[in-house]
Amino acid sequence: MAKKIQKTNAVRLLEQKKIPFSLKEYTVDEAHLDGVTAAQEIGEAVEKVFKTLVAITGKNQLYVFVIPVACELDLKAAAKFVGEKKIDMLHVKDLLPTTGYIRGGCSPIGMKKQFPTVIDDTAQQQDELFISAGKRGMQILIAPQHLAHITNATFGSITCD
Repeated sequence: MAKKIQKTNAVRLLEQKKIPFSLKEYTVDEAHLDGVTAAQEIGEAVEKVFKTLVAITGKNQLYVFVIPVACELDLKAAAKFVGEKKIDMLHVKDLLPTTGYIRGGCSPIGMKKQFPTVIDDTAQQQDELFISAGKRGMQILIAPQHLAHITNATFGSITCD
């Protein structure tokens, strides 16, 4: 008998909206929660695996950024793209109460609240990409256009070269 997959908010929302996706599960090593390790665990190129980062302004406006796992968010470029003077990364202790997700399992889909979302423009070079399914050890494979649609995201140049 096949193992029943535990549905996350992200998975439920994709099913509800009838957006095509697939899931890939892997064994999590708590000492290595980074996206590059996740890419290795699922046997995919790092260029195809994206991570979700949450940033905050001094006025407590939150933004979600989806970038390749091997890249870093360019805070200045990201702030400029969303029309803010300055943004900082949301502290990890605030991630769960703010989004409903934990570090290493944060999905841009199905957060407690819809925040303005930007997907790095390199995503458009992929037919499909992987993002967290909302829990550690599970990735969603989805077309970038479908991800942008369900998160109401825009594409922008937001990573460091």
